Amino acid sequence: MRLEYLFRQAGHHLNGKSVWDSRATLNCILEIIDIFGNTNLKSEVIKELERHASNLKRLQQNPDVDAAQLESLMNVISTRVDGMHQISGQIASELKTSEFLISIRQRSAIPGGTCDFDLPALHFWLQQPVRNRTRDLGGWLDNFDAIGQAIQLVLSLTRDSTPLKPAQAEGGVYQQTLDPNLPCQLVRIELPSTQPCFAELSGGRHRFTARFMEFSTAEDRARQTDQDVGFELACCVI
Repeated sequence: MRLEYLFRQAGHHLNGKSVWDSRATLNCILEIIDIFGNTNLKSEVIKELERHASNLKRLQQNPDVDAAQLESLMNVISTRVDGMHQISGQIASELKTSEFLISIRQRSAIPGGTCDFDLPALHFWLQQPVRNRTRDLGGWLDNFDAIGQAIQLVLSLTRDSTPLKPAQAEGGVYQQTLDPNLPCQLVRIELPSTQPCFAELSGGRHRFTARFMEFSTAEDRARQTDQDVGFELACCVI
């Protein structure tokens, strides 16, 4: 989900024309590189897609299932798995060894460390025509295209596996016990925009707790509401 967030943020700023849009896109790319440097997401995503395919295959004998839609979905999963297998070696390995990007990553760890006088090469690049910057940024993001589509598919399958249902948090707190034999992959909570609070989730394999917090000001810490809160809930299992 963090990668989904970064891909969306990068895609938004990539369409911008200002130097600050290019900086924001570049910062997203560097964060994405850091995530891929800390874990073997390629094999994890392939394993998750194959698990979804196996679960969906069991539905082929169910007469209540739309066979054409199921086959189409399984073909999409197969395409994404094939795309992942076509990636040789580590994802975006050439970006991890780019001297230009390495220098920016190193300076990014320092507050204000990417100023023009600290990184003259970055300053020069940012002064290039917007079409050149967009071409470079788009090319770097293309390294993550296959796994980005695979991750989006996994998240979509998970989110769509369970419909949202009404729930009530009495006194601002909601607790639910989970079945350890059917691990919950994702807890979704939806609140109307008119609701003056937000949800904080905590929990583990056996249960989770949602506390609904009231935001007062940026200076004060949010506090748990003492009001009953109606919301929509889905514990996604597939």
